[in-house]
Amino acid sequence: MEEKNQDAVLKSQKQNNPQNEGNKNPQEQGQKPKQPQGQNRNPNQNKNPNQQNRAGGQGQNKPNKKRRGPPKFSAKLGNQQWELDIKEAITANKLVHSRSLQSYNKINMNTDAKIKITPLGGLGEIGGNFMIMETNTSAVIIDIGMSFPTEDMHGVDILIPDFSYIKKIHKEKEINILITHGHEDHIGAVAYFFKQFQFPIYATPLPLGMLSNKFDEHGLKKEKSYFKPVEKRKIYKIGDFEVEWMHVTHSIIDASSLAITTEAGTIIHTGDFKIDHTPIDGYPTDIHRFAHYGEKGVLCLLSDSTNSYRPGMTKSESTVGPTFDGIFKSSKGRVIMSTFSSNIHRVYQAIEHGIKHNRKVCVIGRSMERNLEIAMELGYVKLDRRIFIDPHEVNKYNDKEVLIITTGSQGESMSALFRMATDEHRHVKIKPSDQIIISAKAIPGNEASVSRVLNFLIKAGAKVAYQDFSEIHTSGHAAIEEQKLMLRLCKPKFFLPVHGEYNHIHKHKQTGIACGVNPKNILLMSDGDQIEVSPKFLKKVGTVKTGKTYIDNQMNKQIDDDIINDRQNLAESGVVMIVAQIDKQTKKLISKPVVRTYGIVPDRRDKAFSKEMEDILDQFLINTKPEILEDQRSIENAIRQVLRKHIFRQKKKYPTIVPTIFLM
Repeated sequence: MEEKNQDAVLKSQKQNNPQNEGNKNPQEQGQKPKQPQGQNRNPNQNKNPNQQNRAGGQGQNKPNKKRRGPPKFSAKLGNQQWELDIKEAITANKLVHSRSLQSYNKINMNTDAKIKITPLGGLGEIGGNFMIMETNTSAVIIDIGMSFPTEDMHGVDILIPDFSYIKKIHKEKEINILITHGHEDHIGAVAYFFKQFQFPIYATPLPLGMLSNKFDEHGLKKEKSYFKPVEKRKIYKIGDFEVEWMHVTHSIIDASSLAITTEAGTIIHTGDFKIDHTPIDGYPTDIHRFAHYGEKGVLCLLSDSTNSYRPGMTKSESTVGPTFDGIFKSSKGRVIMSTFSSNIHRVYQAIEHGIKHNRKVCVIGRSMERNLEIAMELGYVKLDRRIFIDPHEVNKYNDKEVLIITTGSQGESMSALFRMATDEHRHVKIKPSDQIIISAKAIPGNEASVSRVLNFLIKAGAKVAYQDFSEIHTSGHAAIEEQKLMLRLCKPKFFLPVHGEYNHIHKHKQTGIACGVNPKNILLMSDGDQIEVSPKFLKKVGTVKTGKTYIDNQMNKQIDDDIINDRQNLAESGVVMIVAQIDKQTKKLISKPVVRTYGIVPDRRDKAFSKEMEDILDQFLINTKPEILEDQRSIENAIRQVLRKHIFRQKKKYPTIVPTIFLM
């Protein structure tokens, strides 16, 4: 091809040389080259740009005399235009990418509107989610959840958030409650909240169904008039906010994220989520809505940080089914499966495989029964009620024909599984032929309780499937790649990681930075921090009081803080009770004091310890001032201090001292 073009150029030069001989290039003479009549100025229209015009050669350049040999194939003028076009396309595409990644620039910057965001629970901990967003005139509360007590909170069943801040603002603003999903750490404290405040509750049907049962238990049937069922993908005007519930997959049915649009801009709160493309009900996370808001411009993203250390993608809930099938197939006795009572799809999968292997299903545990019943009533799962049997009917069937679904996957001492393991359940006793499936992961802090129930089950001879199979349980929370996808879909200007301990949100911050969020536009919050966000800034503006309230769940009543403190002190340092009679005139003990100790010395040293306390009292009375002996309260306080100091010197403990003194 190159040779043919070179020949053509040479032939053209030979033909045109006689006419051009002696003529100088007009450009060399400083003249503007003339355009041949009827010829288009666009050089790209010439078939061969190097070929000279035969009509007198006017307006055409002579070949460069300094060039050695024929020129290479090069459409010089065409290449220049092509290169310009390429450069323009590259510049334009860079602009397209920049605008796409920074779609938050579409947010109205000419507004002074701002939103105040205050987490009152759920940060620095797992569970207890409770957050409020405010304008000057209205507020929305996002979830009111419970959390679990630590081992030193003796006699405490659950913890609920401190509602002090709501007391402070509820008379000044219109307040509404938005619920993301029905897990206990998001709705478990709503009934306790309603005993103090009553605001409209907006939620999808399943969370409202679960709340309905809780309200019945707490004697709040009339307050169910505050329930406001919502439809997903529909925008609701709630106070100063426009709110859309967007479907997400999680370890519970009917979970949602929230798109909260305000005058300041749109805030996305993901709630708990993962990106499951093959969920049990066929409804994957509605990523199209996140992308929709991302293109419109998202002011701020609040995103689930629970699994921020887990690489890759969280496995689909559907991966659990084949594992169940293999275990059911090989089991020769009863199968007893325990999981979270709210994980309806997990329960549903177990029941499906139980039916497949010709087993009757017995559901044991109040919360498990209640949640499954609600899901069936609302049509989220469809099961023939004839497959179910009552606990007292279990022993009427062959062991190979029974599947028991129960609570207790976290080792709770009052749960059905724990009572079965300790041989305290009324209808079910663990047998060596039983196959136990614990389809859950221990919540941080519950590891010891789960280990304890495992030990009981194994001692009873049962086979236990817990962490033996990687697909026996799958998380409901997004791993790193799903967190990245959420960040890329929303493309927020500001980012607030939520849900989890501080190390979780810190790790999520790093993921946000990797996905292009400006580090200056990310804040790590703690419970009580008040954050203001507007199109122009994100900053901390203050701190409010937060804390936990202790609840005895057996009585649905609060336990006062001082009771818990006393229990903790008794457990850590013990108690000393002393009864003594004192003669005020002689300043002596009338008889030997009665001393009782618990948690201080072993029983065999009780007498020696009593004599030691008697000697301390004798010495104290000799040196005490007479006026102290005139007041019983004063003498008891003084004795308490003396004994505490002595015992601390000996035992390095500050026990509770309970003196009862009779002045004669």
